[in-house]
Amino acid sequence: MKSHSNILVYVLAALAALAPFAIDTYLPAFHAMAADLGASDLHIQQSLAVYLLPYAIMTLWHGAISDSIGRIATIKWGLGIFVLASIGCAFAPNVEALWFFRALQGASGGAGNTVARAMVRDLFEGAQAQRVMATVQMLFGIAPAVAPIIGGFLLGLGWQSIFIFLAAYAALSLWAAMKYLPETMPVEKRIPLSTKSVLHSYKTIFSDTEYTKLCVALGAVFAGFFVYVLASPVFLGKHLHLTPQQYGYLFVPTVTGMIIGTFIARRSAGKTPPQQLVKWAYLWMFCIVLINLAVSYFLAAKPLFNILPVALYNIGMGATMPILSLAALDRHPKIRGTAASGQAFIQMLFSTVSAGIIVPLAWDAPLGLALAMAGFWVISWLAIKQAKFWQG
Repeated sequence: MKSHSNILVYVLAALAALAPFAIDTYLPAFHAMAADLGASDLHIQQSLAVYLLPYAIMTLWHGAISDSIGRIATIKWGLGIFVLASIGCAFAPNVEALWFFRALQGASGGAGNTVARAMVRDLFEGAQAQRVMATVQMLFGIAPAVAPIIGGFLLGLGWQSIFIFLAAYAALSLWAAMKYLPETMPVEKRIPLSTKSVLHSYKTIFSDTEYTKLCVALGAVFAGFFVYVLASPVFLGKHLHLTPQQYGYLFVPTVTGMIIGTFIARRSAGKTPPQQLVKWAYLWMFCIVLINLAVSYFLAAKPLFNILPVALYNIGMGATMPILSLAALDRHPKIRGTAASGQAFIQMLFSTVSAGIIVPLAWDAPLGLALAMAGFWVISWLAIKQAKFWQG
């Protein structure tokens, strides 16, 4: 029984990791793609925003769709389209075609992440739910860190192989979901899908200020780390003088930090009050943010000086995210799919703003990225401090 439960967790984590894999695996290939497609680096950078905007918009629908037609059917449609879109990216003859298929990837890629979050709460309760969500969030956070390392190695086979990898990953995740995941939205509990009902559901969850504060805190604290992922082609290549094959210098330490943080969240489940752990995590991240600002201002850019603070920040982030995610989902148990969509939407909205606006403004110097991290931490802290959750 325990081994079956572990399989469920790993499949849910794999579904959650698909979207960040699609964002970051091709980052090391920016220059090669620009040269091959006759485009500028900026045009390739814009393919991130082209992916993220449809992702954010469709995330608002994936949960509602899963509340209407079932969780598994939503995964089938979403991942099936994603596989085809990934193949389209691999064979794109120009940057305009790449933008089209990236947009299609974005529109479909959020189904796995959104439905996985809802299914965690469908299947697990209490401390076990916190432990499972910690594992899922760990994979969601690790994916954008591991993805560029994989992309760097695949680049030797041509940038097209990166998108073939994404198609294969999505196909394997789809097969595993169909084989191992139960349908957790029975027919008698399904809600008819209509624009009116969806808008009513979103009015319900977003008028809940506690839910919104928790989601903003979650999205902003993740964005503090994610700016470094989005800026990695410039941060690592220009400032730290690393090759695409050396991207692991950033991502191995940050993955380690994430693993440590989620391990703390898992081990504390049922033992330490969630509010207490979150408060300690925010204090930890505050100290690291100050160190990062000082290092970036006073010291010359070097891998050790500029990467270590990001890895240490991830310890606090990894401990915080699963707790905030569950607290938000528990606000609306009857429309959990929609609540998961709203949560994922806010998180991706922060990522979209980062990719389209913040990162291009901040990546000219390590200090700019440190300021971006600090700004997102402040937003997250202001949101969580006003939440009833913080008061215990």
